[in-house]
Amino acid sequence: MTPELLRKRLFCFISRKVADPADAEDIVQETLVAIYDSLPLFKGKSSFLTWAYSIARHELADFYRKKKFKQIVFSRLPWLRELVSQALGPELAYQELETKKKIVKTFKHLSEGYSRILRLKYVEELSMRQIGQELNLTVKAVESRLTRARLAFQKLYASQENRQVRFTPFV
Repeated sequence: MTPELLRKRLFCFISRKVADPADAEDIVQETLVAIYDSLPLFKGKSSFLTWAYSIARHELADFYRKKKFKQIVFSRLPWLRELVSQALGPELAYQELETKKKIVKTFKHLSEGYSRILRLKYVEELSMRQIGQELNLTVKAVESRLTRARLAFQKLYASQENRQVRFTPFV
């Protein structure tokens, strides 16, 4: 299955469960990143698409869990909604989206080991000890790998930034 076909199937699957196409696209992105991160764990006990859909279901559950949390917070603190909407005006929201895309692209080019340790630390928010238990490493080894992973991520991210800079002649 080609990556584009997988993306289309995931979008169809997810858009049936989410009303907003932009939210569906975000969930597809999150699902693709999770699939990429979990690819070494795929055992082939089911079809690849079934396995991908199960990851999509988990991402959908996360989406609705976060949405429910926001509803509870905003219903109890209505003044916070206005503050957030002012802080994230259209320009900042667009900038945030572009940054997320660059981060996803950078993760795709990192080695599996580096992307996994960064995901465990910053996405799953595990402690060094928990990461060590997950990866069968000492805390010192986790700290060392995390440092190397951060450096690799920074270099890749910076190289993307440099490639996207375009020369515009003066008029």
